[in-house]
Amino acid sequence: MAIIDPVVLPGGEQVPQLGIGTWMMGERAASLKEEAESVRTGIELGMRLVDTAEMYGDGKCETFLGDALAGLRDEVFLVSKVYPHNASRAGVISACERSLRRLKTDRLDLYLLHWRGGVPLEDTVLGFEQLKSQGKIRHWGVSNFDTDDMEELWETPGGEACAVNQVLYNLTRRGAEWDLLPWLEQHEMPLMAYSPIEQGRIPVGGALAEIALRHKAKPFQVALAWVLRNKNNIVIPKASKVAHMRDNRGAADIVLDAADLAALDRAFPPPSRKRSLEML
Repeated sequence: MAIIDPVVLPGGEQVPQLGIGTWMMGERAASLKEEAESVRTGIELGMRLVDTAEMYGDGKCETFLGDALAGLRDEVFLVSKVYPHNASRAGVISACERSLRRLKTDRLDLYLLHWRGGVPLEDTVLGFEQLKSQGKIRHWGVSNFDTDDMEELWETPGGEACAVNQVLYNLTRRGAEWDLLPWLEQHEMPLMAYSPIEQGRIPVGGALAEIALRHKAKPFQVALAWVLRNKNNIVIPKASKVAHMRDNRGAADIVLDAADLAALDRAFPPPSRKRSLEML
């Protein structure tokens, strides 16, 4: 099993290209042990970036991770997100402190604005920068920002410190390729892809099945390998079971060739015009 490729953040820090998403984890008592085992397995396999949010289960997911990451915190690049309605200068600081308590840690490696809200970006940036100066976060970024949002952020005082934009991106949601991905690449900022296999809803027949057969892999692994093909993408699939986590890890070892990529373009065409950024 090869080492997971790194992605370089603005400023030079490297993070694993393949990480772990946790949306809807930690919400059912009967599943907590199995989900914790899955997360810990992923970390052992090198998927050391773990993403969560205060929105997930209204804090239950962060609380779950606080327990699941016991003894592993220093091995993990930990990401969480703040609700837009909590993203005022003072509100983002209070929200972060609540997340830190639930996660049983003294700092976040990356803190994201979950989506655009009514708070001026300048206020949110000021709050993020204050958290950085206090050592409570190491980097900050955004989520669900389209190209015009990124341009507005870039014009905001301090906005150029943004480290990541986390968006919905997979074979069936390719709109970001029209102008957002080129913008991020031009500004040397990674895209973090959530729901990279559309929460398991990507059609697995046709080209995906044929390519999977050639690579002795599963169709979902090929779909995940496709998102990983761009070395500026950080990819955060969720896996509540150990076997699924191991499958996700295996996707990082699949190298799709030009014929594979052409077949997937025919089956899942790239955008032919600008589309508004999609969200889940």
